[in-house]
Amino acid sequence: MEKIKISIVSYANTYPFLLGIEQYMHGDDYEIFKDVPSECATKLISNKVDLGLIPVATIPLIKNAHIISDYCIGANGAVKTVLLMSKVPLKDIRKVYLDSESRTSVNLVKVLAKELWHKQWEYDNLPADYKTNPDVESMVLIGDKTQQDLPFPFQYDLSEEWMKLTGKPFVFAAWVANKELPKEFIEKFNQALKKGLDNIPQAIQQYNVGLDYNLEEYLKNYISYPFDQDKKDALRLFLDYLKKN
Repeated sequence: MEKIKISIVSYANTYPFLLGIEQYMHGDDYEIFKDVPSECATKLISNKVDLGLIPVATIPLIKNAHIISDYCIGANGAVKTVLLMSKVPLKDIRKVYLDSESRTSVNLVKVLAKELWHKQWEYDNLPADYKTNPDVESMVLIGDKTQQDLPFPFQYDLSEEWMKLTGKPFVFAAWVANKELPKEFIEKFNQALKKGLDNIPQAIQQYNVGLDYNLEEYLKNYISYPFDQDKKDALRLFLDYLKKN
């Protein structure tokens, strides 16, 4: 069997997946690349990899997309690291700058603006100097950088807001292949992910490179990894909203 090329998100919420793959899979079975979410999707779309942990909003862009794993990056309510952050209350927001690292979060805030908050905002790309740029009054920010000390006192957790809208969990990223993968590999892959999830403290110890928030609390209480039926239903609903918006 040729090595399966895998692109995985390089955020803290994937530490258990990384541990599982790198500790419990044979190195001859795979080659791994660590990327931001948007790059995971780009590599999968362009066939540079065979399997990616990709933002779910990009699934419709992939020919022959197959969700192959029993696990995902999801949340039942608040997720803590996907936020609409603002210097003004929600009612006063007029323009939102968008983090380009995840198509899912960008689309989620637009769905919420229309369906839950009934707002028509202007959108723009988030500049690199968002911390100090006076023009950035409101922004969507994702990942570990949301846990910095930032001067945005009004914060809205997008997964929590989705729960208010739908009563369902949210799926941010799923393991998607762009071709049929061998059953033997898929079984090994799911077993490895489970072993990683069973050893979260070890994953944090091995991969944390200086993040100073409570990662064990975050991974155990905010991220929900099983790709169960409730999340499958929620994912279908989100993709239906994208077709309408």
